[in-house]
Amino acid sequence: MSDAVIVATARSPIGRAGKGSLRDLRADDLAATIIQAALDKVPGLDPTLIDDLYLGCGLPGGEQGFNMGKVVATLLGLDSLPAATVTRYCASSLQTTRMAFHAIKAGEGDVFISAGVEMVSRYARGNSDWLPPDAAAAVGGAWNNPRFEAAQARSARRAEAGAPTWHDPRSDGELPDIYLTMGQTAENLAQLHGVSREEMDAFGVRSQNLAEQAIKDGFWAREITPVTTPDGTVVSTDDGPRPGITLEGTASLKPVFRPDGRITAGNCCPLNDGAAAVVIMSGAKARELGLTPLARILSTGVTAMSPEIMGIGPVEASRQALRRAGMTIDDVDLCEINEAFAAQVIPSYQQLGLPLEKLNTMGGAIAVGHPFGMTGARITGTLINALQWHDKSIGLETMCVGGGQGMAMVIERLS
Repeated sequence: MSDAVIVATARSPIGRAGKGSLRDLRADDLAATIIQAALDKVPGLDPTLIDDLYLGCGLPGGEQGFNMGKVVATLLGLDSLPAATVTRYCASSLQTTRMAFHAIKAGEGDVFISAGVEMVSRYARGNSDWLPPDAAAAVGGAWNNPRFEAAQARSARRAEAGAPTWHDPRSDGELPDIYLTMGQTAENLAQLHGVSREEMDAFGVRSQNLAEQAIKDGFWAREITPVTTPDGTVVSTDDGPRPGITLEGTASLKPVFRPDGRITAGNCCPLNDGAAAVVIMSGAKARELGLTPLARILSTGVTAMSPEIMGIGPVEASRQALRRAGMTIDDVDLCEINEAFAAQVIPSYQQLGLPLEKLNTMGGAIAVGHPFGMTGARITGTLINALQWHDKSIGLETMCVGGGQGMAMVIERLS
């Protein structure tokens, strides 16, 4: 059985949705630019050897529709390259990496592109069915599914009341709210696991401060591919990180999702634009081409839970992936948990028994951002970058997934 190795990664800067640096770029154009940047790092690779292109997109539709993966292959001039667009929401481009990993293990190919993109700035607005869950819930009834109307009404009542403790709706024979906004799921999790506002704010400040230092040290520049916007502006840095963030300033921010809630703009990720790509090969093909792989994929895992507490997904997914790799959390040198909300990262790393000093050592999505379809591939590149930076070996990547899932991958650094 062939091993699967990562030979190149690339990512764009991450822009703020709606008002940020990438807002005028199309998703397909940005994805093509970043995939080409990853392929340029493997100059000895004949593009006709690529077996498939898997493109992750959290919410495909509008400009992100029409099997965008094949659109991107065409933009790259690779008409003979098959392609698929995949959604597993926040883990879409970790899922595409998993697909490449499985195909290589099964002997059904040697070279794959795993990529991800999300342009929240350019969601199709003419049809509410294309709105992200937070926006769709806000317009009321946008999803037009009678089975969940009662669940949405219950969720709204509980949110208005401050919902003193999370309540499992199945205990009363009700359906959970699959369309509950992600911020409300984070509030549920904070209450269920007793995560205080102070803890969340401190974690958000940690993310910003670590990212600020990493920028000064040149860490993020190592993995970012500058992109040019339609007006000729070259963007080479992330919009999100803020210098000089303090706990006092963060503590002054008002709750976003509930009047007496704990989630603020300072302890959760923003909405973002961006793209990332990973080139994955069989070990045999990498050796044949004389390449030195960056890392080996050891295992992956995916699990599920109630959509109303989706943020705890990293725990069981990580345990599953570690079991499959024959490892425990003690074997992990560095871990990247996607920082959708501090409310979910804190109980996740605590339940995993992961020391804080091994977690998101250069900051995370609270600072740099979380373009849904991009995040899986972005974190893969960041994890490899961090393993190289700290001269470590074993890395764990994991994230919660909107709708109630968790996903994880274990890698071994090779160079």
